[in-house]
Amino acid sequence: MTAERRLYNSIAPLRNVAALVALIDRVKTRGLNLPGMATFYGFSGYGKTQASIYAANKFQVVLLQVKSAWSARNLCQAVLGELSVPARGTVGNMIDLIAQTLALRDVPLIIDEADHLVTRRMIELVRDICEGSHAPVVLIGEELLPQKLREWERVHGRMLDWVAAQPADMGDLNHLAPIYAPRTVIDDGLKAEVLRMSSGTIRRV
Repeated sequence: MTAERRLYNSIAPLRNVAALVALIDRVKTRGLNLPGMATFYGFSGYGKTQASIYAANKFQVVLLQVKSAWSARNLCQAVLGELSVPARGTVGNMIDLIAQTLALRDVPLIIDEADHLVTRRMIELVRDICEGSHAPVVLIGEELLPQKLREWERVHGRMLDWVAAQPADMGDLNHLAPIYAPRTVIDDGLKAEVLRMSSGTIRRV
């Protein structure tokens, strides 16, 4: 069994994976003239990044994880790198190239750690990409991302949907237990205590 297969087996049925997959599908199949952006947000440890990896492979999307120190040029270069397109020209030139490529290939763009785009005041560049390509764009970030985006009305107003990641539940734990604790029988009471002590974060479970 490959490491990739083990990753899929460990995250595929988790409920936040299902929530993100459903969100991407809604944006992909939206009606004409409806906005093409969406936001998936929640507390650290809820499995958002793992969900994005699974969704990226399911939908063959462009997945980008933003770094805190990135500039606008770094952002554009990273997206073009994921598209296997040479980065050239100004930031404006690269934004146009990204939009053209996404439109031509008809693929969604998922941006993880999107809070950094707001902090570094680069979120409008993502709107430009979405508007220029009409491709689905899903932002993934921490629990306060929706409030942070209120400062950017032209971005906030273009959200088709907002979905909050949920804490781990017993279904998640029952799926993860045989993967991380094989051949171990865990009492239901202990499982409930694990959920309580982990505050519902997948990482701690």
